[in-house]
Amino acid sequence: MKIYLVGGAVRDQLLHYPVLEHDWVVVGASPAQMTAQGFVQVGKDFPVFLHPKTKDEYALARIERKIAPGYSGFSFDTSNGVTLEQDLARRDLTINAIAQADDGSLIDPYGGQQDLQNKQLRHVSDAFSEDPVRILRIARFAARYHHLGFSVAPETQKLMQRMVAAGEVDALVPERVWKETARALGEQNPEQFIQVLKNCGALARIMPELDDVFGVPQPPQHHPEIDTGLHSLLSLQHAASQSSALTVRFATLVHDLGKACTPADILPSHHGHERAGLKKVKSLCRRLCVPNDSKKLALAVCEYHTHCHRALELNPSTLNKLFNNLGAYKNKLFFEEFALCCEADAKGRTGLEKRPYPQVSYLRDALNSCADINAQPFMAQGLQGPAIGIAINEARIKRLKRFKGEYLKNESVNNPPEASS
Repeated sequence: MKIYLVGGAVRDQLLHYPVLEHDWVVVGASPAQMTAQGFVQVGKDFPVFLHPKTKDEYALARIERKIAPGYSGFSFDTSNGVTLEQDLARRDLTINAIAQADDGSLIDPYGGQQDLQNKQLRHVSDAFSEDPVRILRIARFAARYHHLGFSVAPETQKLMQRMVAAGEVDALVPERVWKETARALGEQNPEQFIQVLKNCGALARIMPELDDVFGVPQPPQHHPEIDTGLHSLLSLQHAASQSSALTVRFATLVHDLGKACTPADILPSHHGHERAGLKKVKSLCRRLCVPNDSKKLALAVCEYHTHCHRALELNPSTLNKLFNNLGAYKNKLFFEEFALCCEADAKGRTGLEKRPYPQVSYLRDALNSCADINAQPFMAQGLQGPAIGIAINEARIKRLKRFKGEYLKNESVNNPPEASS
């Protein structure tokens, strides 16, 4: 029995990148030998064991054989005659096919170290094409290591395109797509995940609503980048620089899906794209089984992001309605996430990334100005039921009117910033 450290731990050690978990491969052992040493078997399709103390995963070296379409259509050989090189050959990328022995020496039969130096995401063999999840994984690695200069190798890009054309991506289950998407959105450059999927054609298969916005023009005076898809990626990039929250990053990514619905005869204007996008967001969230918290924020940002851009123009009644629709009086965190998305939208525009966006602070101060308005004094006056809610709304509108007057006076805001579409 020989045990080797493999996969991400070896790769990230060589990159001087944080190592989050350790995976091990065991050569020349049987399940009985593993359990006899106290390991606990957890794998169903093939033997994977948890170390009795560290709880790290130890997998028997295996060979895979494709027997059916999709990512689960494999048979496995885990006999103790399987070699380390055979096990490494089944892995997705060369940089993930490096093993480390207990003496620290590296076993690298497929050139992973060279690809680390060249900053290339390259498949080990054509067996890569047998598992469509690997397209999602390579896109996620692109998002993780983009800041280090990594890119997809040209031959791997072509292989991924052939996989999409062959229909392999269509076999992906929604839960797995969302799992990989959520992990990718948490990386340093999540926009690269979407870009890689777009480049190979996979985005059109798994997120057609998002794919549809690429190539849709916007008014150049508001959006120098023109392309709505590019704007979505720039906005996501800005959101990622400001927040690690999955909800914020996802909502920012899908905020403009409605622009794909704009009639051709009114382009590049996008009047009404906010409400038009709601159906698209719901469709995407339903198909990918997106969690409710991400879906809720995505719908709110889709419908109301231009309200935020026009914040200084809104009358007190409309402003109060916006806060009510967002649930902002009760949930300040949700409002702050909404505001982050809107600011990312405004700054996700070529050449306008540094442009001031006072709308958020204006809305925040307006919201806080109503913080002390509650039901107690109206109940003390003898009001009951719906009358209390009406009274609270009237009081808030009155307070917001006073706030806006003071704001305009004190800040001398005579020329509010151009609203983003």
